[in-house]
Amino acid sequence: MKILLLGDVVGRPGRTAVITYLKNHEYDFVVANAENAAGGFGLTRKIAIELLEAGVTVITSGNHIWQHTDILEYIDEVNCPVLRPANYPPGNPGSGFIVVNHQGIRIMVLNLQGRLFIPIALDCPFRIADNIIRNNSADVIIVDMHAEATSEKQAIARHLDGKVSILAGTHTHVLTADARVLPGGTAYITDLGMCGSMSGVIGMAQEEARIRFLTGRHVRLKVAEGNTRVNGLEIVLNSKLKVESLSLINEKA
Repeated sequence: MKILLLGDVVGRPGRTAVITYLKNHEYDFVVANAENAAGGFGLTRKIAIELLEAGVTVITSGNHIWQHTDILEYIDEVNCPVLRPANYPPGNPGSGFIVVNHQGIRIMVLNLQGRLFIPIALDCPFRIADNIIRNNSADVIIVDMHAEATSEKQAIARHLDGKVSILAGTHTHVLTADARVLPGGTAYITDLGMCGSMSGVIGMAQEEARIRFLTGRHVRLKVAEGNTRVNGLEIVLNSKLKVESLSLINEKA
């Protein structure tokens, strides 16, 4: 089984890059974090459907998921393949995990949000993950840990090693070179990077980003254009659903 995990999709350039890439490559299962897909911040129903129709199986998200109100009703639909982090407090719309039956193989995708350096009142992702995994059956478990701190991502990967198939970090928009299989058999990477323009600052236009740092003023950011790349990780599972190989994806689109 060949699985593709894609880094944060940033704006129209990122969406176009993903759609083009999926037209030219074949995968059994695709997970993409699309919390920045709508103008660099958030996700809309229309854009979610566009990515799903292009070949994405499950969409994950993070702290920007609530940016556009039309997504709230959509993610609340039964078995919606668009997730919000599972450790948001009870009462929020949507689900933090889904189990998809792919040719008789039950694949769970679990979306978590880190708490370090992210000023949101969230439940503990470690305990939430333990509870969901304990109470739901799956043959393959893929975790998107949307977090700022490398230490938090590595810690939860060690905590879940042997309990999940793959744990991939998202959020920083920078592809890391540490993809590996942990002692318990879990495939791990600190960050999947991003799908979008490499001409700016983590996918956003460089001029506005520079002004923010130089002046301390809040300047509305714009999505960068040009030099678009697709970042992610390709994982091949063998017939026993164990990790056979890992390949970084960093392709010009």
